[in-house]
Amino acid sequence: MQLMRGFSYIEIIITVAILALLASVAVPYVELITTRQKETDLRRNLREIREAIDAFKTASDEGRIIKQVEDSGYPKSLEVLAEGIEDAKDLKKKKIYFLRRLPRDPMSNDSRLTNAQTWGTRSYDSPPDRPTAGVDVFDVYSLSPQKGLNDIPYNQW
Repeated sequence: MQLMRGFSYIEIIITVAILALLASVAVPYVELITTRQKETDLRRNLREIREAIDAFKTASDEGRIIKQVEDSGYPKSLEVLAEGIEDAKDLKKKKIYFLRRLPRDPMSNDSRLTNAQTWGTRSYDSPPDRPTAGVDVFDVYSLSPQKGLNDIPYNQW
């Protein structure tokens, strides 16, 4: 007589239930890790762009960048930080570069936008509580209205 070996329906159902329970615990954890990574990237990108804006302003104040009397000394656009600008003190007129490349806002999901278009900009003339774009770039912020894990909207970081 030959015995049939295998799993009963009850054993299969219990196994599937255990796997479903483990998956229900793992999915929110993976989402949390993904959000934390995006927030880390956002902090790093904001710091990198802001440091480049400050370096541009310093170079302008030192006379390395030609500016008009009415200019604030801040870059006219974010793109100029990566494209470079001619060094007024260099006899060979080499360019000064402030960024290797302009980083993208990690909170932006629109792939049709350029890296510069994913960021909001504040001009030197705009008030801090109502940032608006203008003739220069004094500061940069995320355009995402979502709240971070710290409950502060990304566009206020």
